[in-house]
Amino acid sequence: MIGESALARFLATAAGARHAIVQRADQLSGGAIQQNWLLDVLFDGQPTELVLRTDGRSTLAQSHSRVHEFALLKVAHAAGVTVAEPLWLCEDTTVIGTAFFIARRAPGIATAQRVVRDRTLGGDRSTLAWRLGAELARIHAIRPPQPALSFLALPRQTPALDLIAANRAALDELDDTPRPVLEWGLRWLERNAPAGGEVALCHRDFRTGNYLLDEHGISAILDWEFAGWGDGTEDLGWFCATCWRFGAAALEAGGIGERDSFYAGYEGQSGTRIDRDLVRYWEVAAHVRWGVIALLQANRHRSGAEPSLELALTSHIVPELEFEILELTGEGTRCA
Repeated sequence: MIGESALARFLATAAGARHAIVQRADQLSGGAIQQNWLLDVLFDGQPTELVLRTDGRSTLAQSHSRVHEFALLKVAHAAGVTVAEPLWLCEDTTVIGTAFFIARRAPGIATAQRVVRDRTLGGDRSTLAWRLGAELARIHAIRPPQPALSFLALPRQTPALDLIAANRAALDELDDTPRPVLEWGLRWLERNAPAGGEVALCHRDFRTGNYLLDEHGISAILDWEFAGWGDGTEDLGWFCATCWRFGAAALEAGGIGERDSFYAGYEGQSGTRIDRDLVRYWEVAAHVRWGVIALLQANRHRSGAEPSLELALTSHIVPELEFEILELTGEGTRCA
């Protein structure tokens, strides 16, 4: 439970109000790595709807701190990306026990299975796919250097080779059964790695389930804890990967629309043409990376750091991911 009195004092000071009363503090379901709380607050009698975001009980090494995620949101908001407006950061751990930030609450639904099935959300689906492509292009328009994002490391080799190295190291550290298909996927990615191109800010978890929709369209892009400098095509491949279509496999753009509509939105906003073959490469990378993350998530449960049925079951999706890796890297691909 959030310490409401200490939190109320922080909120009043941050907002420049005489008084703040936390009328409601409800933890949202979901959020495998971070915690999100809905806050209803009265500032000098005026009701305000906010969201508090803080760390879960255990985290992944690849995940940013709330301090860094707040900085990412500030930069994205300033660049015109549709995000919940970031308001205040608190690094004082005496308030609720850990660092957190406060954002203005955006309306809508994010649950992936509902978004895929409920056509009343997001308006026309072709338009929605176009808008998501345009949002992604706005993110990729953020280029280094960005003083506020100095904590983000530039690629050491190329974005592809860096991803391969990081996931191979993570896989090697897991005390788990051998994973030959994931190893094969990493080797395929290595042998087919593209040359490094222009570096852009990548969201690295841009998918259905990580944006809010209401009946009109997109109200916020969520969950920036994996963002970093890289090849923007990585995000395109992640969004279109089969593993993020949530049962709507025929709708290749995130289970919500056609790939062509998504690409058109991106190309229209960015003024650049997407390399379709390169997107396919990053779709392989998406399945490999999600497979490694799924194993890391399950390890959080097995280690006792965060006992959770959801985390325990996450590793059971790995065989499906391995099947997709074999499909994508089979006969007819560029694999030598």
